[in-house]
Amino acid sequence: MSAHAHPPLSPPRPLGEVRSWPRTFTDRLTSPLPGVSDFVRLALRGERLRPSAEGRAQIPDLPFRPEPLPDVTAGELSVTWAGHASHVVRIGGLTVLTDPVWSQRIVGTPRRVTPVGVAWEDLPPVDAVVISHNHYDHLDAPTLDRLPRDTPVFVPAGLAEWVRGRRFTRVTELDWWEAVELNGEAGPVRFDFVPSHHWSRRGATDTCRSLWGGWVLTAPDGQCLYFAGDTGFGHWFAEIGGRYPGIDVALLPIGAYEPRWMLSPVHTSPEEAVQACADLGARIMSPMHWATFLLSAEPPLEPLHRVRAAWEAAGRPAADLWDLPVGGSRVLGRN
Repeated sequence: MSAHAHPPLSPPRPLGEVRSWPRTFTDRLTSPLPGVSDFVRLALRGERLRPSAEGRAQIPDLPFRPEPLPDVTAGELSVTWAGHASHVVRIGGLTVLTDPVWSQRIVGTPRRVTPVGVAWEDLPPVDAVVISHNHYDHLDAPTLDRLPRDTPVFVPAGLAEWVRGRRFTRVTELDWWEAVELNGEAGPVRFDFVPSHHWSRRGATDTCRSLWGGWVLTAPDGQCLYFAGDTGFGHWFAEIGGRYPGIDVALLPIGAYEPRWMLSPVHTSPEEAVQACADLGARIMSPMHWATFLLSAEPPLEPLHRVRAAWEAAGRPAADLWDLPVGGSRVLGRN
């Protein structure tokens, strides 16, 4: 095997498999987690984790333009941004929700500043849900509870017990580089769970007890979408791009990055997201994780301005930046 060769993709694991995991995944961290000293430093420097009053004045200008979900064939890939990390993805004839959060307010998080971009009653039947990690702004119990309990739910290692506890009957948990398949209209769609630079916690005593990561969805015809979930910048993007060449669309986070010294290990800046897209070898980038919950100090509109500037500076075609408004959609291959 050459120095640049990558291992073959793993065979799909059984759907709904019950598995055992280590007690902790702290060995998967790529940076130390923030500690008490970091919050003391934040206070001493007079910095904040929310936008200033001047920044909050931008909220009415955040892009919110909901439109009907596009009609797509089983051979088309479409992305609709519902807000934050929540998307309606159509691929291989399946309708897939990513990190669905349809609640107006969630635990430990400011109220959303833009409405959900897709009305729940307008959703087609949901064929699968993918979860990146267990933070409340990505794993929302009230939203999951609106789904039929036989909906396939794909989660990181260590999280299936929590989902099964909500009476879901088709839950599959995966380690990094593992996959499952789900039949769609055009044949089996592959779901690969891949690494990210992040962490997990839902309560006071469960830090890193479940894994975190992103998802690569591949249709029978080879159309491929990468959903990053929540992540900082680092070596995993190039590794993912090497193992999954030909990614068509990358859903990458661009918000919640200031103050940089504190949040860079877990949240990409807009410029880092553009570099991540290049490292992935992805043709199209669709920004997410901004304009929904104000989780950090940058002005609300700044991520959009910076990602557009970084994309242009990288010499990438403007048409390949799907800078959707909340509620907006794009279909691969359509103008």
